[in-house]
Amino acid sequence: MSAAAQPAVTVAGVAYAPRAALAGSDLVLNGAGVRYKAVFQVYAAGLYLPGRADTLQGVAALPGPKRLSITMLRAIDSAELGTLFTRGIEDNLDKAAFSQIVPAVLRMGELFAATRRLAPGDQITVDWLPGTGTVITVKGQPQGEPFREAGFFEALMGIWLGPRPADWKLKDALLGRAG
Repeated sequence: MSAAAQPAVTVAGVAYAPRAALAGSDLVLNGAGVRYKAVFQVYAAGLYLPGRADTLQGVAALPGPKRLSITMLRAIDSAELGTLFTRGIEDNLDKAAFSQIVPAVLRMGELFAATRRLAPGDQITVDWLPGTGTVITVKGQPQGEPFREAGFFEALMGIWLGPRPADWKLKDALLGRAG
C-alpha cells in the first residue's frame, strides 16, 4: 500500500495521519497511543519522525525535524501538566544532565502556567527543528522563543520514551511496539 493510501491511525477518537510535513521534511508516524492516569484517558499522542525508531536513543540519533503531537482528552490545569512534564524529565535524567537544562525546564513550567487550562481537543506539539531548537506550540500558538538548550528535546522525549516513562503502554505505542 502506498504511503498516500495508508489510513490514519485513530486512538481514543483522535486521528493521526500516516505522514506529516515539518520544516520542509516528510515525517512518518512512528506510533500513537493514549496516556492513562489511573483509569482515565488524559491525552492521545503521536510521534512523527524522519524514519522509524524503537528506542529513545534511536529517536535521538535520527537527523532532521521531529514532532510529538498531543491532543487532550480531558480538561487539566496546564500548570499541573507542566509540573508532570518536569517530573517526567527529572525521573529520566541523572542530576548532572538535568542541571544542564534547568533554565529550559523552568521556562517550560512558566509557559504551561501562563496557558492556565487545557480542554478536551486542545493540542500541544513539541517540535525539534535542527538549527532552531525545540518549539512548543499550544492551541496552535508557538510559546515564546525556541528552546535552544542542547539535549532539551531528547530530555522531553524521555518523559514518554525514557527508562521510567509516564506510561509504559504509551511508550510502546509511540515506539511502534503496541500490538
